[in-house]
Amino acid sequence: MVVTRFAPSPTGYLHIGGLRTALFSYLWARRNGGKFVLRIEDTDQGRNSEAAAQAIVEAFEWIGLEHDGEILYQSQRGEVYGQYIQQLLDEGKAYRCYMSKEELDALREEQTARKERPRYDGRYRDFDGTPPEGVAPVIRIKAPQSGTITVRDGIKGEITFNVDDILDDFIIARSDGSPTYNFVVAVDDALMGINEVIRGDDHLSNTPKQMIVYEALGFEMPKFYHVPMIHNQSGKKLSKRDGATDVMAYKEMGYLPEALLNFLVRLGWSHGDQEIFSRDEMLQLFSPADINKSASIYNVEKLDWLNGHYIKNADNTLLAELLEHHDIFLLSHDKKEIILDEVKERAKTLKEMATLIKEILETPTQYDEKAVKKAFKADAVEVLNLFSARLAEKEGLHLPTDYHGVMEAVVAEKEIGFGKIGQPLRIALMGRLTGPGLDSIMAIIGREETLSRIEKAIAVITAELAQ
Repeated sequence: MVVTRFAPSPTGYLHIGGLRTALFSYLWARRNGGKFVLRIEDTDQGRNSEAAAQAIVEAFEWIGLEHDGEILYQSQRGEVYGQYIQQLLDEGKAYRCYMSKEELDALREEQTARKERPRYDGRYRDFDGTPPEGVAPVIRIKAPQSGTITVRDGIKGEITFNVDDILDDFIIARSDGSPTYNFVVAVDDALMGINEVIRGDDHLSNTPKQMIVYEALGFEMPKFYHVPMIHNQSGKKLSKRDGATDVMAYKEMGYLPEALLNFLVRLGWSHGDQEIFSRDEMLQLFSPADINKSASIYNVEKLDWLNGHYIKNADNTLLAELLEHHDIFLLSHDKKEIILDEVKERAKTLKEMATLIKEILETPTQYDEKAVKKAFKADAVEVLNLFSARLAEKEGLHLPTDYHGVMEAVVAEKEIGFGKIGQPLRIALMGRLTGPGLDSIMAIIGREETLSRIEKAIAVITAELAQ
């Protein structure tokens, strides 16, 4: 059974790259009928944020990646780590190092001066003398002192590290007794039964150290997949400006979870030329073995396109529920279907939808100057007055087609092109020359509001033009 995990550190909020890693881990576990576990790596008490930890959980709930079992918090497992540190000490696989910070700094300066890689020199590795007074020791693991370590990676293939280049007897417990990252990660992955580790390739340099911990404790080694990073359009590390922001910010920007997951699964993975994947299709098709070896490129235009697709195909009641987060309340609106059918064809995000809806429902207070000069000619007032008169005569106006019929009648009566009525009417209703279909706008706001907006526009604009 495949068991994967996602293990963020709550030193900041869940970012887009972390969510992609979580998605890959989730899909692979679910495809194989396995387990997907969430672990919060909060042993660094000085940098941890309780709010950030909660935000990670909230992001998982919003995006819909359900994890198996309870969330594991490393900060609650100090006793477990202590037992395994003691085991390594008892077996002679780790030792107490009494080297002071001043001694270590001096050693590094000497090594740097000799153009050597700064590293601990193992002076307490086999120490059996009297410990120096006043120095709280750290615990170091006995790492190999020569040779190579090979990581067999499911994406990158075999990667061989020269021990002399990357390792010394690294610390597994600080002088205050708190365990270090590479130690607790290996212990927790082993005890949680994690047998396939999918993570960003920024963790690749940690892997040899974790492998040493696995071997020292007699744990079975998991299979590793190191996923290349996400870059911006210039091929550089993704920044906040590019999109490397809190996942929940995407909710505020009006993206749907389905669109965001579809976007992320395609960042570094593909299945032929297919671009749109339902969650079921992801579960059926995804394999980490198919992840690209090179970095993927973040493209916000593609995210917008995907989000627009999911909005267009979403149920209107669901959209109405989601729009309440953006202060639009349509669930009981009698024109809900017309409103949503009209704007969801035009918007890429829920936030854009909310803006369009507000622009339709709220009477314009200003009129675009360029639009007025272009479309509000002398005959525009005459055409609008005629349209108002014909509209006032009509009863039973409900659908966009009802209002379109009145427009067609005026066009035929005046023997004019549709633009002669359409452009000034749009300015009267929306304050500008862009927006949804005029017949839909009128069906949404109703006859009386349509007549009121036309009357107000004629009064305001003619007064301004007269100045």
